[in-house]
Amino acid sequence: MKILLPVFVLLSVASVFVGVIDLDMAAIWQGDTAALELLLVSRLPRLLAIWLAGAGLSIAGLIMQQISQNRFAAPSTTGTIECAMFGYVLSLVLFGDGNNLPVIFGSAMAGTLLFVNFIHGVQFKNAIYVPLIGIIFGNVVGAAATFVAYKYDVVQNLSGWEMANFSSILLGNYELLYLALPVGIVSYWFATRLSAVGMGRDFSVNLGLNYRQVVLLGVMLVSVMSASVVMIVGMLPFLGLIVPNLVSRYLGDNMRRNLPVTALCGAILVLVCDVLGRLIIFPHEVPITMIISLLGGAAFIYLVLQDTRRRQGA
Repeated sequence: MKILLPVFVLLSVASVFVGVIDLDMAAIWQGDTAALELLLVSRLPRLLAIWLAGAGLSIAGLIMQQISQNRFAAPSTTGTIECAMFGYVLSLVLFGDGNNLPVIFGSAMAGTLLFVNFIHGVQFKNAIYVPLIGIIFGNVVGAAATFVAYKYDVVQNLSGWEMANFSSILLGNYELLYLALPVGIVSYWFATRLSAVGMGRDFSVNLGLNYRQVVLLGVMLVSVMSASVVMIVGMLPFLGLIVPNLVSRYLGDNMRRNLPVTALCGAILVLVCDVLGRLIIFPHEVPITMIISLLGGAAFIYLVLQDTRRRQGA
């Protein structure tokens, strides 16, 4: 944590001052109108959106791994994000805009709950099967969303969701991401119960917990946070998978202790990818989805290989 905080601060400063338009600190201190407008309308909202999206999705991944009892589970490997996209398409078709939150959140929750109930009923012995089935499930839902989008001519709206980019974040269009704050607080408050659910139904019932209620709470938190990020920013694949696994590798499996570190590491990872995206082909910007996909895909393969070797060794 002592190392993470300085890194977080340095990357945050870099995020504010890296961009096509130079932001001069002296101009800000002197009250230059253009500099202040750039800072307050664009750079700071973008920074806050990066913090909230990175922390929120990482927390959602940590919760998803607990309620699914699988360390490879995450919103991007269990169909949650694709279900949110399907809800977005339904919102466009039924209500004429993609801002109907009950439809989008409800679709994400229904799909996530369906997947969690499915894997609990099947009880896969091999942990790798869960994300593979989740990816297949997500692709099926995504294909259904694309079909509906083609049928009702809203493909262009849908394509914007598939490529995350913070460049369009401005003051007034990112505030939904503040849902990460109550999600984080509730997750921390119920961390012990969520951890008990991660030990299995019998274990949690023997402790006197209502297993279904806790699972439903976890599904709600994951769905709301994932859908919020996708609506505002777009898809950030593998983020909820990488960060919780890296944190647990060094700190163990205490969810309450890991949760703040997971949130901080998630924000740092998104900051790194966003700054890289602005610098690689400067002054143009590489969508952050491409960078996170490369890093996340490599990390996912590494984790799968490590798990396979561990099982073979056992």
